[in-house]
Amino acid sequence: MLKPYFKSMLYIILSLALTAPAGAQDELNVYSARKEALIKPLLDQFAEQQNVTVNLVTSKADALIQRLVSEGENTPADVLITVDAGRLHRAKVADLLQPVTDAAILESVPQQYRDPQGYWLGLSVRARAFVFHNEKVKAEQLSSYEDLTDANWRERICIRSSNNIYNQSLVASLIAHHGVETTQQWADAFVKNFARKPQGGDRDQIKAVAAGQCDLAVVNTYYLGKMLTGSEEEQSAASMVSVFWPNQGDRGVHVNISGIGITAHAKHVELATKLIEFLLTEQAQQWYGNVNMEYPLHDNIDTNDILKQWGPFKADALNLDTLGELNAQAVQLMDRAHWR
Repeated sequence: MLKPYFKSMLYIILSLALTAPAGAQDELNVYSARKEALIKPLLDQFAEQQNVTVNLVTSKADALIQRLVSEGENTPADVLITVDAGRLHRAKVADLLQPVTDAAILESVPQQYRDPQGYWLGLSVRARAFVFHNEKVKAEQLSSYEDLTDANWRERICIRSSNNIYNQSLVASLIAHHGVETTQQWADAFVKNFARKPQGGDRDQIKAVAAGQCDLAVVNTYYLGKMLTGSEEEQSAASMVSVFWPNQGDRGVHVNISGIGITAHAKHVELATKLIEFLLTEQAQQWYGNVNMEYPLHDNIDTNDILKQWGPFKADALNLDTLGELNAQAVQLMDRAHWR
């Protein structure tokens, strides 16, 4: 028989165990494929505003997705932040995310920049456009992604490899608009115009144009923005090229996002929802434009002067979840075209 004192203590302990939350409610765990410098300042602002602790784990997107798979229900992660809708789609189909249900949050994100069921939402927009050498190419010579197959561009184009998710999503968008057969014909002709074997990142493509190794490159424009505010060497290379927005006469330039989703086994859903709400505020959206050189979700948000100099553009209105749905077909198509 337990003495009355111990009975009382046991009752208190059991009551606390039954009523306590699964995890501390003043803590949020974030898995981010974005580099720390590109997301931590915003997370710090949120932590101070909410008087909470935000724990940040950064790694490559595929590694984080695999980690979520391995951890299963035991994952500490409440939020996944990554770039490219294709990766967010992968997380969704792997049952790693749960839908956001807050109607006001959903309505604040343009339809094409969020999952149709709310499993992920865009935070910023990035455009995959052309940069061209100021002395070797005139803007009047440029038109669309489709026109890059013209023989006039033979051995004049630089671009990353087919392993790059940004290129896979670009090709997926072409499949969505033209179908597999037409896009295959495009890719077969496009690779013949490569100036060199695909290598390096987007900054390397810009540097290659500046160095005369090619005349035009297909890149995410925020890389150019970063170079224009980077080292003296990068600024010198970036000053030798200009931006061109393709397909302005029809569907618009191909765009993608950085985005966020609440993990399927999140223990702090309410706090995760508040973080999403914060990252969609005008203050956070301005930060994306001024620091990351990415575009806010809405045109009425002020941005960096560099982005303003590039001028406005028409963006493809394709729902970005389609890029994930067509990713496998895009990869297979690029492989058949010998896009290495």
